[in-house]
Amino acid sequence: MTSGLRQFCTLFISDVHLGTRGCQAERLLEFLRWHEADLIYLVGDIVDGWALRSGWYWPQAQNDVVQKLLRKARKGARIVYVPGNHDEVLRDYYGTHFGGIEVVENAIHQGVDGKRYLVTHGDQFDLVVRHARWLALAGDKAYDFAIAVNSVFNSVRRRLGFPYWSLSCWAKLKVKNAVNYIGDFERALANEAKRKGADGVICGHIHHPAIDGHFGVRYLNCGDWVESCTAIAEHEDGRFEILTWTDAALAVEPPEPPVLAAVA
Repeated sequence: MTSGLRQFCTLFISDVHLGTRGCQAERLLEFLRWHEADLIYLVGDIVDGWALRSGWYWPQAQNDVVQKLLRKARKGARIVYVPGNHDEVLRDYYGTHFGGIEVVENAIHQGVDGKRYLVTHGDQFDLVVRHARWLALAGDKAYDFAIAVNSVFNSVRRRLGFPYWSLSCWAKLKVKNAVNYIGDFERALANEAKRKGADGVICGHIHHPAIDGHFGVRYLNCGDWVESCTAIAEHEDGRFEILTWTDAALAVEPPEPPVLAAVA
């Protein structure tokens, strides 16, 4: 359970999928109220253009997330947006700013530990997205259906006092093809980091939070805000950590803003 406002050097958030019914915007909004950073990377698929093209869905909570990020930028946080495949329309706007949020193709993050990390969404290294877009779109619809079924299933679990359980996360760890897909994705991103002379890579795309070094460089995946509700945080001592926003954390009231003394 969170005991107070937490300050980090850097936060990395990906795969929010604003514009979809599966987006857990309320959880992300609470997370952003509890966590501050000098630098925030939005690592792709923040807004789901694929979903919005097929039907408009934009409740107040999702709008509040956008406003919260813009407010952080106005207060001095540097926010860097690296578009993914679902928000690929922003790839036409590299080098521009929206409300103080920078849009870039990729980034090299200089860590507190002095190491260099390639920051990229990662869809460029997904063979299905690159070479069979129709299959990627079909898979996206199937994933939305699985999330809807899982939502009904978990509403029953909550009433019975059981915690959230993710069908897709279970499948990723149990189904051989899914495990192989994750491994191939990690290997491809690790090789790209090596090619660019980086010590590690920070990405999203596959909705599977991780920190490991299986392929000779540090691999960090932010996870998502549809199921895992995770982000990567960089501490002031250089440590990286996966932060998970839980039901227990949601039960705590956010800290009150400080009362500033009036200046005569």
